[in-house]
Amino acid sequence: MSETPSTSFSMIYPTSSEGQLPSSRHLSVTHPVVAKRISFYKSGDSQFGGVRVVVNPRSFKTFDALLDNLSRKVPLPFGVRNISTPRGRHSITSLEDLEDGESYLCSHGRKVQPVDLDKARRRRRPWHSSLAITAHAHHSPVPAAAPGMLRAPRRLVVFRNGDPKTRRVVVLTKRVTQSFEAFLRHLTEVMQRPVTRLYATDGRKVPSLQAMILSSGAVVAAGREPFKPGNYDIQKYLLPARLPGISHRVHPKGNARSESRKSVNWKVSIITSDLPNAGTSSQIYIILYGQHRSSAPIYLYGTDGARFQDGCEDIFTITVGDIGTLFKIRIGHTNSGLSPSWHCKEIQLWNMNSRKQFYIPVQRWLARDQEDGEICREFPVLNKGQPIFPVTIYEVHVATGELWNAGTVANVYMSIYGEKGDTGSRQLFRSKTSFSFLRGQTDTFSLEAVHLGDLYKIVIGHDGLGPGNGWFLEDVVVKDPTTNREYTFFCHRWLDQGEDDGKIVRELYARDYNIISARQKLEFNRKETWAAESWKFMKGNTLQFYNRLTGGFVRLHPNGTVDAVGKKTDKYEWKLTALLVKFGGLFDVIFNKENICIFQSHKIRHLSLALDNGSVAGMASGGASTKLRVLYQPNRCALLESALVPGHMVIFDHHGKIADESSAGYANLSKEFVVFVKGMFLNSAVILLATSLCQALCIQPDGSCTGVGNQSEKSYWKVHKISSGICMFESVKNAQMYLRIKDGQCDGTGTGDIDCHFKIKKNLENASISLESVKNPGLFVGLQSDGQAKPVIYTKNGSVFFYPQVIKFGREDPTGISATPSKEEEKIRGSKKRQETPPESEARGPLLSSTAKEISETLLSEDEWKVLVLTGNTGTQANVTLWVYGDEGVTGPISLSKDSSEQLFLPRQEDEFQIEIRNIGIIYKIRIGHDGTSEQPEWNLQRVTMQHIKSKKTLDFPVNVWLSRIQGDGDLVCELPVVEGGQAIFPLVRYHVDVHTGQLKQAETESDVSLCLFGERGDSGLRLLYKSNMPVKFQRGQIDTFQVEAVSLGKLQKVLLRCEASDKSQYWYCEKVVVRESGTTSESTFTCERWLPFMSQGIIHSEIELFLQEGDWKVTVITGDLEDAGTTATVSLSVYGETRCSGPIILGSGKHQLFNSNSADIFKINLKDIGEIYKIRIGHDNRGKDPRWYLEEIRLENIDTRELFCLTVDSWIAENENGGDTWKEMPVVRTNKAPLPVVAYEIYVYTGRKPGAETESNVFINLIGTRGDSGNRRLHQSKNNKVKFQRGQVDIFSIEAVSLGKLKKVLISHNGIGPGNGWFLESIVVKSEEEDGNQEVLFPCNRWLDEYQDDGKTERELLAERSFSAAGDTGSVAS
Repeated sequence: MSETPSTSFSMIYPTSSEGQLPSSRHLSVTHPVVAKRISFYKSGDSQFGGVRVVVNPRSFKTFDALLDNLSRKVPLPFGVRNISTPRGRHSITSLEDLEDGESYLCSHGRKVQPVDLDKARRRRRPWHSSLAITAHAHHSPVPAAAPGMLRAPRRLVVFRNGDPKTRRVVVLTKRVTQSFEAFLRHLTEVMQRPVTRLYATDGRKVPSLQAMILSSGAVVAAGREPFKPGNYDIQKYLLPARLPGISHRVHPKGNARSESRKSVNWKVSIITSDLPNAGTSSQIYIILYGQHRSSAPIYLYGTDGARFQDGCEDIFTITVGDIGTLFKIRIGHTNSGLSPSWHCKEIQLWNMNSRKQFYIPVQRWLARDQEDGEICREFPVLNKGQPIFPVTIYEVHVATGELWNAGTVANVYMSIYGEKGDTGSRQLFRSKTSFSFLRGQTDTFSLEAVHLGDLYKIVIGHDGLGPGNGWFLEDVVVKDPTTNREYTFFCHRWLDQGEDDGKIVRELYARDYNIISARQKLEFNRKETWAAESWKFMKGNTLQFYNRLTGGFVRLHPNGTVDAVGKKTDKYEWKLTALLVKFGGLFDVIFNKENICIFQSHKIRHLSLALDNGSVAGMASGGASTKLRVLYQPNRCALLESALVPGHMVIFDHHGKIADESSAGYANLSKEFVVFVKGMFLNSAVILLATSLCQALCIQPDGSCTGVGNQSEKSYWKVHKISSGICMFESVKNAQMYLRIKDGQCDGTGTGDIDCHFKIKKNLENASISLESVKNPGLFVGLQSDGQAKPVIYTKNGSVFFYPQVIKFGREDPTGISATPSKEEEKIRGSKKRQETPPESEARGPLLSSTAKEISETLLSEDEWKVLVLTGNTGTQANVTLWVYGDEGVTGPISLSKDSSEQLFLPRQEDEFQIEIRNIGIIYKIRIGHDGTSEQPEWNLQRVTMQHIKSKKTLDFPVNVWLSRIQGDGDLVCELPVVEGGQAIFPLVRYHVDVHTGQLKQAETESDVSLCLFGERGDSGLRLLYKSNMPVKFQRGQIDTFQVEAVSLGKLQKVLLRCEASDKSQYWYCEKVVVRESGTTSESTFTCERWLPFMSQGIIHSEIELFLQEGDWKVTVITGDLEDAGTTATVSLSVYGETRCSGPIILGSGKHQLFNSNSADIFKINLKDIGEIYKIRIGHDNRGKDPRWYLEEIRLENIDTRELFCLTVDSWIAENENGGDTWKEMPVVRTNKAPLPVVAYEIYVYTGRKPGAETESNVFINLIGTRGDSGNRRLHQSKNNKVKFQRGQVDIFSIEAVSLGKLKKVLISHNGIGPGNGWFLESIVVKSEEEDGNQEVLFPCNRWLDEYQDDGKTERELLAERSFSAAGDTGSVAS
């Protein structure tokens, strides 16, 4: 037992061991030869204007020194720890890697987010002044008496490193905080010793001016030496001026200045339990709370050996200010060291002034891996004559917003404040959900503290760590079980250094200590929705109103009657029929004032939609009854209310007839309308594809697409209409960059080819659109949770929904639109005058004329190059084409032509051309060739030179090659790498291509066959396979070898094959393509086993993409030989191992000649690290013309070990066969282990009895047990009811799955389709019979699955309440 004196030491956020001491870095010292002027920018932050640094041997002797210097200039939470190239592909690790005049990105981790450097260069650097941090504060006036708000310059306590007794109070004036370097120089003068580094009092490095200003009020000043722990006491210096959210004052009384001079000595005895591993390696702190105020965190250090070991008592003497009568303590640790877990037995405190003694029995773990995971705890203190406050477990509900990328992986901290103190900063890390802080998710945490009384505010923030550390916080609800009150703290803002005001910590207040009413929140959401949708109601627009209950459009008839039964053509897609137009299904906005409009029939011009004495009718335009007020709901539906008589609404019953609220039940009336605007996708329209109320789809600097862009000009898209319902979308800001889906990626680097063609599917239920790839039917432009675009299969979860907003209307083109602009059109793109629009568009033109002007002004300037082509002894009259490849894209084909083409490419002549190259990054190769036409197709090319007109940078490409079918290797194109320092940056590689023609009858062809190789570094271009090693090419059973010379493509990824067959007799059956590089033995095999051309969905395709066959398992899928056994659906496979599940692996679609009747399809898949396989699940998406599928057998073979599993299915997988399940599970049979049984799970679904509880949506369920899950299954055929999920009804379903063990939970959801898509679910009971016993498990719900009720969720996770074996009445469940 020992006694150690200790004084107050302030630490605001207890952190993990990673934050205790700055890590040492071991990097080699480099000596650059010359000075380099380099710009550094902040990862993912276009608002940061960058810093310019001169790097030479005198300024930076090591790379580490540069990182430290940048940490003071670039505002990152934990300093600059990584420097990378602008696209984040390559990390810089030494000074020699830096290039003069270049730009680089700084980050505090390996994950780097690209930045629009052009935008960043135009920005001023706000962090150069301390005022920038509160630059947004002037927008909202601050009450004079607001606690903690700093109206005068801040004070900062500065301690000398290792010597807490030496301290200075510094006033942070504008003069001393001009820059971080200036502040360090000022501290050098104040501390009278060199100051080059700052640390927080707990040892974390303070790397920048911003981090210092946002610190807890104290820093430790050091030279080059590391941080030295000590008892840095800041309490007496900072009591009058605390930062927001940091003040520990509870009840300020009397004179603060005189109180701060008083001090009280306390003796603290702490006994560590004698349980195994009860001792801790962490640092222990204690905070005392009194009626006047609280102490700062006091660290209990020892000087004579280890503290807080198993079964030991440690005694300390601490000194604090006068805190008043003690009523609670908080004890915790920093979770540092090798064994931070701690079990405390008891604490005793003696007030050495008053001689009062307090005993606190603890007997609790403070450990992340024990009990509730908390590392700090609060305990009330019993005083005679004073009430004892109870320990309360607050329930904290944290709602993350619905915006894309709203979630965070950072560590979130929160402190709750009440009239009796605060909880201190607590990490929210044990949510009741599997993953915390996901987009649209509400996480529930438990926070134990001594009761705080009435709550009035919270401080919540995060540490900025992780790749996706920004966070959009919707609100926080704190439930107090002691008083049964709820407190709502509304936020609806970003906590993100790159969004909003850049803050990652916010103070949130409860208004009058009460709940913010749902009505107030609803009104806020309505205003946001109206701001996003109000453009639809501009004067001159033509609208349609769709009613989801009736499934039809509002129509106005010539006799003045109105209904809502105008029809659509199919489930997701609609078009205007002549009948709909004839009978008034279109309405023109002829009057608009704020949200009051007149909707005149488009065809019956003398009538407008009106509300007369509560009845909906068509009346003469202009009357008071025709003025309707548009009220938008958060679900993007509009209500139409009489402007003359508020409260009277346009209402229809489920038959589409006009009604009022008293004429039918709740579920049979609808007054919500989805509003559509006519003519959004006319040619040359400029639109915005909104992904949320304030976000939009846009192209990032690296060419990728994201749905988190601002709704500004950088997110504008120009529409190129290809045909009815098919369009291309070109970025307005980045001309000639098109949205596309290609090679499993969705980006904005398209060039206007078939990859950029999208079919527009309009979703009636929410007025959104979905973009389906024309080239890859079934793949849609979708968004991941972080907002990044990717190709996805259509779902109703919102990831494929885009809400178009018209910035500038286009015009009808009676002559049709070509897929790509002509060469002449490209040449005059910049100077061509805008054509006049027809009268209909003129009405719309003035609406957004200023915006249209902005669009033309913000077009990027063109990057001009001069190209010089030197011809050798033989010229050509053929058409010459050039492609230019950069590390960010490709430009081409570029036609090298002039008006007098006969004078081009003459022998020994150099021809000059001027071309435009946009946004392709650093050029690394070119491809040049001709089409072989004209009388003189042979060409001897000597040299190509490219010169950047502005910078005069020159690229030389010496060639001296024949581009001729007769001369050389017979190729008409050649590739040339960029040469630096006399050496090509990538080598020229000769690829040997073996093309295997199949053994089938008439497999041979005389048609032209072309091939394109794709690798990590681009493609080879489409090459005609002309010179074979065989006298006659492509004969049955023959292997033809060709040579393709190209700049090294890196690892090959796929091959494109094209066969131009004139008739069926020339169709070709290709077995496979094998590619190898010269001088290597490794081969890349691309299996084809297809006829070319082939027919898919009635369209003949002459080309096919073949992907590299690689993986550790071979999967053979055998379709039965029954009639129509094949499927048109997309088939997926999931493989379950003891360690994990592979996840759904898409094997392919029946549209592409897979899964035909009586066929075996072979695939290679990766199943690494999933453990011993015990079951598989295979099924399809039930799409296409004929999705039914008869599956005979599946074989899985380990390629390395030759282990083989043969799984017999012999069953239909179809919605109209065998119970309607489109998935099958099979157990894997092993010789040394009995297989798991296939179990029939009987599912009883109890729909509630509330009005409107029924649903017509498709319902899905996923059963989860101790042995995995069943996968998402549609509850398709009810055993006991023809109509499913009706109010008060029990539906019984059955699904088969490999035994799941003990059921733990279910995931239940619906897809929101159907006029009555909301659903009130009472409960679910799952029954099963197995050899080891029966299961009957209850999963209670009693909540809505409805996007317009409750919390708006249509998916819920239900936990098993209890198991019971008694078979009871299926009509009721015990609650």
